[in-house]
Amino acid sequence: MSEARARLLGTAGELFYADGIHAVGIDRVVAEAKVTRATLYRHFPSKDDLIVAYLTQADAAIRERVETARAESAGPEDVIRAVSRFIAEDIQRDGFRGCAFLNAAAEYPDPEFPVHQAVLSHRQWFLDTMTELFTDLGKIDAEPAARHFVMLRDGAMAAGCLTDPKPVCDTFLRGVEGLLTYRSREHPSPA
Repeated sequence: MSEARARLLGTAGELFYADGIHAVGIDRVVAEAKVTRATLYRHFPSKDDLIVAYLTQADAAIRERVETARAESAGPEDVIRAVSRFIAEDIQRDGFRGCAFLNAAAEYPDPEFPVHQAVLSHRQWFLDTMTELFTDLGKIDAEPAARHFVMLRDGAMAAGCLTDPKPVCDTFLRGVEGLLTYRSREHPSPA
């Protein structure tokens, strides 16, 4: 990746995350990245292309963290806990403003739009990854457990930027422990 492209992507990513995608114009990205408009458009033909690249970079960073957790962990339960911990750490970092993907989906609600498609692609990968981990753990209801995990994560990401993130993270991690210790039944009794 060229130095100019990396600087554009880094600057745009910081601005989009901190201030919102629609609130950040191309002129601001160009000025803060200290490049020309021509340089921006050489690397990103449109603002939408820049946004998709920002989300793709965020996706790659999360995938890398999950792969690191897999490489450093003894088994699927340890990986799930490691992923949970890095989510909780993110929520508690300075400048946390929620999930970049949920924020982007809120700004680009049309499911056919490329930005929204990038969000859906990331979320499907994350759900598939968690389903695989819960399957490897021996859960007979791995997909519902994974959906529950993603829902807990989404809720923690939303609440973590609205209130004190510490109790939010404690609750999230406690919920994950509940998922790990819950003994699934093949045929749950009807309610």
